[in-house]
Amino acid sequence: MLTPQDELLCHQLPTTFDHVSQSDLRWTERIVMYGFDRSGDISIMTGMARFPNRNVMDAYAMVTLKGQKARVVRMSTEISAAPAALSSWTVGPYTYSITEPLKTVTSTLESNEQGISLHLELTGTFPAYEQTPAFHRTRGRVQEDARRFYQNGIVTGWIEVDGERIEIDPDRWWFGRDHSWGVRHGGGGGSLSEGGDRQPPEVPDGVLYYMGIFQFDDELVHFAQRETSTGERWQFEGEVLYPLETGRASLPIIDVEHELKFREGRRIIDADSVFTVHRSDRTTDTITVNPMCDFWPGLAGYDEYNGYAAGMWRGPEYIDGFTADLTDLEDMKKVSMLSETLCEVRMGDKVGYGLVEMVFMGANPRYGYTGW
Repeated sequence: MLTPQDELLCHQLPTTFDHVSQSDLRWTERIVMYGFDRSGDISIMTGMARFPNRNVMDAYAMVTLKGQKARVVRMSTEISAAPAALSSWTVGPYTYSITEPLKTVTSTLESNEQGISLHLELTGTFPAYEQTPAFHRTRGRVQEDARRFYQNGIVTGWIEVDGERIEIDPDRWWFGRDHSWGVRHGGGGGSLSEGGDRQPPEVPDGVLYYMGIFQFDDELVHFAQRETSTGERWQFEGEVLYPLETGRASLPIIDVEHELKFREGRRIIDADSVFTVHRSDRTTDTITVNPMCDFWPGLAGYDEYNGYAAGMWRGPEYIDGFTADLTDLEDMKKVSMLSETLCEVRMGDKVGYGLVEMVFMGANPRYGYTGW
């Protein structure tokens, strides 16, 4: 099927842009925008995903208020029913568009019966940067084969919840985005499972994954690491980036150590957690984290919640919405595999803001966990 993107001189397969190189049903392309007011009272996560082997596109917006409740709207359509311009994609009342590649993008959610709308234009103040390629097999099958890039910047626009408009003050908000594509794996990964009647994957004793994106006035510190239950590293990436206006090249991070603290009864990062960052120029910095608010991608479709998950076929016109009580810990367990914590961070005499993303399951003797 031809799409407007087939006008572009960038084909890499002898087929049209609606096809990818694999038939794996988990193949996903996803964009995400996330940010918070530095008071911690309000945060936003919004984005879109395309599942070419399921003929599904979906989108969502989630506004989290004072750490007490989340207002969520979720939308889905079929790809063949959603023709797009060269630089924009639409799902129901939601549109994502590119103004300047790798620099400026816009998410817009028009008024709808769910009571949430928004218009957010993000302009990168730091360069877009790539994730280390993630390729992993388990028992002969590809478990993950994905790529991603991130970018931090400033946002102008507004969010509206039940008729109350919140203007975005770029001086008070922290914003980032990412764009990923490839084969993902489910359970917090934002993709449905491979299906039944197959040998289950290997189950590790435990896993600790964490990512930090910490922005200061003059630099952005990014790192991500996956560890076994005994602390053996099996995926790592890290670099320090500088504002676009400086033209300065990024500096690799060669190692990150951690002394983490967790909230009682929950494997979510707590105050006074520390990351020690070793840069390739042999300098070392200690970053102390002070959590301000959390949000839960599982509510928006990264996990199955209320009978819906991203990638599920829901027909050509689907929209729903709800309010989640974030203080109901039993309910939040359903979406707690992947946690996102927005933070104030301190590095020496610098104060910045950022995000800690974490998956922490199973045994981890260092932190006192003995099993699942």
